[in-house]
Formats: sequence, structure tokens, C-alpha cells
Amino acid sequence: MLCRICKDRGKRNKAVIFLRHHRLALCEKHFLEWFEKQVEKTIKKFRMFTRKETVLVAVSGGKDSLSLWKVLIALGYKTLGLHINLGIERWNYSKTSEEICREFAEKNGAELVVFSLKERFGFSIEEIAREARRKDVCSVCGTFKRYVMNLVAKERGINVIATGHNLDDEAALLLSNTMRWEIGYLGRQSPVLPEEAGFPKKVKPFAFQTEKETVSYAILNGIRFMETGCPNAKESTSKTFKRALAMIEHEMPGTKLRFYKEFLKKARPLFEKELKKELELRRCTECGMPTTQEICSVCSILKRVRENAKSRDN
Repeated sequence: MLCRICKDRGKRNKAVIFLRHHRLALCEKHFLEWFEKQVEKTIKKFRMFTRKETVLVAVSGGKDSLSLWKVLIALGYKTLGLHINLGIERWNYSKTSEEICREFAEKNGAELVVFSLKERFGFSIEEIAREARRKDVCSVCGTFKRYVMNLVAKERGINVIATGHNLDDEAALLLSNTMRWEIGYLGRQSPVLPEEAGFPKKVKPFAFQTEKETVSYAILNGIRFMETGCPNAKESTSKTFKRALAMIEHEMPGTKLRFYKEFLKKARPLFEKELKKELELRRCTECGMPTTQEICSVCSILKRVRENAKSRDN
């Protein structure tokens, strides 16, 4: 199969990827150019950020987040990478993830901030979940990741946080929320969550790019990334919804993209109207971060963790 762009220009370069939903075959050069243009288009359409702003890019060491960081650098945006070391020792997971992020930053001349839960809070994410007597490590992890992203953004004076969520993630989340009729989540699901009540803006520049596209971008750019998932990750419901959508996509290419785009255009505004008024936020008495309670969830968990650890040691 020949690259469409090359073919239109009278050249016969072979394609390295075929995007069925776009009916587009591209060589390496033109795929990378096309991918970056698509991301730039999303950034501008949703007014995510400008080249005058610094974007805090959350990087786990996976293909999506590192590809996002690479794209933003290539497009000339000012970035600061943030890697959260969770202290997971199994498979050398956290150590390897941090090494990969540091390697990427050095190779691309970018700045990286590493936030270690163990160093900052005294416990790894697994220890926090165990001492807090939480069976679901993933939910605790999500709470702490969001907290740390907001905290680092605040400390650095940054107003925009970018994550590598792709179209597959967004479509699966949308299907999950629709199956449960989660009005609140449906009303808030968007490539952009505006800055409000002390929280920085959250953006997803890859919201319209498939996982196939992001991993292809990483591979073609020679980006080293974690190929194994977190050892604490279990078979989540999101994987079930992703498989269901993948089967439909195979029969009807473009389904995921249409599903998500049409939701944003036609359905989200309706759900947004149904949202209840925002709860009044206050400052956490322990850390000063925005919260609906006197003490935020992270400080509450850490308080319990320290009490349980102290009680056990005694």
C-alpha cells in the first residue's frame, strides 16, 4: 500500500500505517506530520493553551503520556513534565518508569519534576492503601495522582495540566457512563475542564487520537516506553468497554470517533444543564488545597494511615 500524500505528489513511497476510519494510508514522514497537525487542531479548537503558557504534562512512562510530551515539544509549546513515583517495587515498576521519564527528558532537552510519594508522604501507594484498609489500590492511586498534579501545578504557578488520555479511553469512559446514566460525569466529560475554584485547567490533546495512532507515533519516534501495565491493575470495566467498542469499530470503522464527537456536540450540553450547582469549596485545614470538606480526602487518608502505622508499630 502506498502513502496517499506521496502518491498524490507522484511518488511511490510505501505506507507504514493505514487509518481505516480516515481511509488514509501514510508513510512515516507524513504520518508524523499528520498526527502532530491533528493534535494542534484539537488544541486550537478547544483553546486548551497557548505558546505563552507553560503546560504541566503528566507522564507515567507509558506510550500515551510520553507521545503527548513529544508532540507538544515538537509543536513548540512550553512544557514541564511531571512524573509521580508511586513507590511500587514489584517488577521494578516505579524505578523503571522514572528512569524512562528521565531518559526522555534528557534526550529531548526538557525539564522533568519527579514527585515521590514515599519521600513526600512517607509511604508508597501500596502502603497507603494497606494502612488505610482500602482494597482497591487503583482508586486510592487515582485520588493521590489528581492531588499531586494539582499541588505541583499550584507550587509552580502553572494553570494548565495535560494528560495523555486518547480516543479509546474517552469512548470507553463515555460508554461506561452512558450505561450507568451517570449524569454528573456525562455533563463534565470533555477534552477540557476549565480552571475553577483553585483547580488548574485539565486538558486532553489526544482526545480524538486512537491508541493505535499514539503507539505508532511513539514507535516511529523511537520513544522508549513502559510496555507492561501497573502490577496493581486488575481487569477493569474500562477494558471490557474498550473490547466492545473495538469489535464494533472493526465492523464499522469510525464508530468511536463519531460516538465521542456527536456526544460532545449534541448530548453533553443537555447533560451539562442537569448538573447540580457546584458545592462550595473551602481550603483544607491541613494542606490548603481546595476541598468540599474541612480536611481534603488525601489528608484524611494520610491521617488514618499514620495513625494505623503508629498503632501497629506500638
